[in-house]
Amino acid sequence: MTGQGTTEAGETDIRVEIDPGHFRSVLGNYPTGVCVITGVNHDGEATGLVVGSFTSVSLDPPLVAFFPDRSSSSWPLVRAGGYFCVNVLADDQIELCRRFASRGGDKFEGTSHRLSQRGLPLLDGVVAHIECAIANEIDAGDHTIVLGRVESLAVERAAGPLLFFKGAYGRFAAVS
Repeated sequence: MTGQGTTEAGETDIRVEIDPGHFRSVLGNYPTGVCVITGVNHDGEATGLVVGSFTSVSLDPPLVAFFPDRSSSSWPLVRAGGYFCVNVLADDQIELCRRFASRGGDKFEGTSHRLSQRGLPLLDGVVAHIECAIANEIDAGDHTIVLGRVESLAVERAAGPLLFFKGAYGRFAAVS
């Protein structure tokens, strides 16, 4: 089903109705890496959330982005500190992923981590971490685009990344 509207410039804007289930099914054919975004809230308490939508944006200046759901209760807590850390999960960290994907509770209880010089939680055993200052947020439908200015980054260990593909977790296998 299609609809038609007009843009601010007076141009015709044709809109196509896309079934959300079909949209998710088709885009599920594209694998994504899995990251835990960590930070501290106003009270200095560690908080975090899982994202499967992380990407590099720019080398100069160094920028990255991720896309939290607007209904996330964890992202506003991380946002409150003005900084965040992207923890790139390794393919053996599925349980850690599930812990941070859950709603409520203390996600850091029993989770091995340390604090960066900025005071951000760095999860132990991850492939890499990337510390960022929040540079911008842009509304994008039912998600938010968060741009982060990279301030520090490092590879933590030589391991494969945790991947999400067609509704399941997996690992990378090189074909060449």
